Amino acid sequence: MTKKLIVAEKPSVARDIARVLGVRGRGEGCLVGEEYVVTWAIGHLVALAEPGETNPAWAKWSMAQLPMLPEEIPLKVLPATRDQFAVIRGWMLSDEIASLICATDAAREGELIFRYIYRMAGCRKRVERLWISSMTDAAIQQGFQRLRPASDYDALYASARCRSEADWLVGMNASRAFSLKYNAHLSIGRVQTPTLNLIVKRDEEIERFVPQDYWEIRADFGDYTGLWVDPATKQTRCASAEQAQAVRKAVTGQTGTVTESVRERKRTPPPQLYDLTSLQREANRRLGFSADKTLKLAQALYETHKLVTYPRTDSRYLPDDMKPKIEQTLRRLPQPYADFVNAPQMDMAMHLRRFYDDAKVSDHHAIVPTDKTADLSRLSSDERGLYDMIVRRLVAAHYPGYEYESARVTTRVGEHDFKSTGAMPVVEGWRALYRDEKSEDREPPLPVLDTGDTRTVKKAAVKACKTKPPLPHTDASLLNLMENAGRDIEDETLREQMKSSGLGTPATRAAIIERLIQVGYARRKGKSIVSTEKGRQLIAVVPEQIASAVTTGKWEKFLSDMAGQKDADERDRKSQRFMSGIRRFSVFLVDAAKSAPGNVVFQREEAGAWKKRKAAGYGGRAGQGTGNRQQGTGNRRQGTGNRQQAKGKREQGTGNREQE
Repeated sequence: MTKKLIVAEKPSVARDIARVLGVRGRGEGCLVGEEYVVTWAIGHLVALAEPGETNPAWAKWSMAQLPMLPEEIPLKVLPATRDQFAVIRGWMLSDEIASLICATDAAREGELIFRYIYRMAGCRKRVERLWISSMTDAAIQQGFQRLRPASDYDALYASARCRSEADWLVGMNASRAFSLKYNAHLSIGRVQTPTLNLIVKRDEEIERFVPQDYWEIRADFGDYTGLWVDPATKQTRCASAEQAQAVRKAVTGQTGTVTESVRERKRTPPPQLYDLTSLQREANRRLGFSADKTLKLAQALYETHKLVTYPRTDSRYLPDDMKPKIEQTLRRLPQPYADFVNAPQMDMAMHLRRFYDDAKVSDHHAIVPTDKTADLSRLSSDERGLYDMIVRRLVAAHYPGYEYESARVTTRVGEHDFKSTGAMPVVEGWRALYRDEKSEDREPPLPVLDTGDTRTVKKAAVKACKTKPPLPHTDASLLNLMENAGRDIEDETLREQMKSSGLGTPATRAAIIERLIQVGYARRKGKSIVSTEKGRQLIAVVPEQIASAVTTGKWEKFLSDMAGQKDADERDRKSQRFMSGIRRFSVFLVDAAKSAPGNVVFQREEAGAWKKRKAAGYGGRAGQGTGNRQQGTGNRRQGTGNRQQAKGKREQGTGNREQE
């Protein structure tokens, strides 16, 4: 009797699938049953070959050998996981196996992992695709009932392969060229470098900033206060201390008259559900987590605890047919969430387009809890914190909007106007889920005032202030800029084209930030991320095109469009067009390095610094586990120690491989 071979991305996922399917027999690197054999990758088992493995002439670093533009970049089996590849290959080619099921992560990188293994093994057997967004038993069972032909995901693979090869060509050529030019370990990449540029630009803005003095004048009217308004600028800032003191003296003890009183009923709808980037941003603000930490915690909640859906998503919406599942999930939530679910204001039948929209769900829907009842005592404090955010966001979506009465009052004292604003909650709505949290947008209430009402200025105070520089970047602000790269472009057509693009993908942005720190281009300073001298120097010498978020954003959009292309011929044309552009760009970067200013000297690194970086993952290559999925195996640091330059002058891999 022939069997089906299931290839998962990680051992833990393979074990869950095997348990659900009743596959209990143990084999070497696999689990064996009557109908299925379940095996696993360990992240990437197969990768693009190193330059020296592609062409012996490229083994030694030399400007004369650049650019490196192979017609085809061959694949290689990674030495660290060669044994597991042999296990999978053996089963793929075995007569016992009639067909295969790809069960790697349901995303671009997961598709690439399986396809590279399949190609390297020389397998030609039929493949079906398991595509699930949750690791609960029910979701796995349902996924196996809805297997789809692997060909349905050919466009996704084409996009993933182009991204991988583009990163090889750009990273290998640019990093080698600039490293040779400046005799330093310099890594350059199509996403990494523009992200660094964002940090450097912010730091330069802060350094150039010159604070300006100004003064605020606050009048106390007894039951409310008001800020003085400059009649010329309409701002609540006074340009000189002398003028401020003169106003204070002029209004103290005088009678003011309300000249404007506007009250409006306003409503704030519940916040949208989380995609990965918005979850990382908010976890950074609320809990102080780095983007990388949030991703690891979300992955543990998804994979280990089975409590949330697939985290590496770029959608904040749910498909319409998921409504019954969401109701079931809400009813199974533990305390303290059950009290909110059972409250009178809870609307279990909520089905707004703000949350449910098939057209806005791509590979995966928004991150929500699964229908597995959580035992919160089994979670770490950090896991509980992140799970709490995800649960509250879903419950809040089923609550009424927050309604409040907004008040705006102008009080005139002599010739001076004072502005007051306030808000009075009317319907608490979804904010009931967040009563214990401080909110920056909640203003104190104002008394009911009508035009013509009078108040005496009991006292007036002057406060000396200074304008503040832009804040240094944090994980949250950097993620926001990476996600919205190109939104500030003046060209309206180009800005419209880049709406769905950004720097990297939700799955890779955390790794890019961490990588900038690992390679010495940036560092953490408290909660902030700031550039180093090395990072600033690099941005100063590389051409604007590689440092530009616009360039990378356009590439990402092109790759995204390619992933959605159903017509095979058109997909091939797009692929060829994209790679042709990447080759031309690689040539341009090498030429730019040759003509780059020669008076810049990069500080020599202390002995052992480079090896420490390699051990931390500096040597990972584009598309080969650049932190896209933190497996916890340590086996995805490819090619970090097997390439020494002749005469030992420069270790190969000095950032030649810049990933996303």
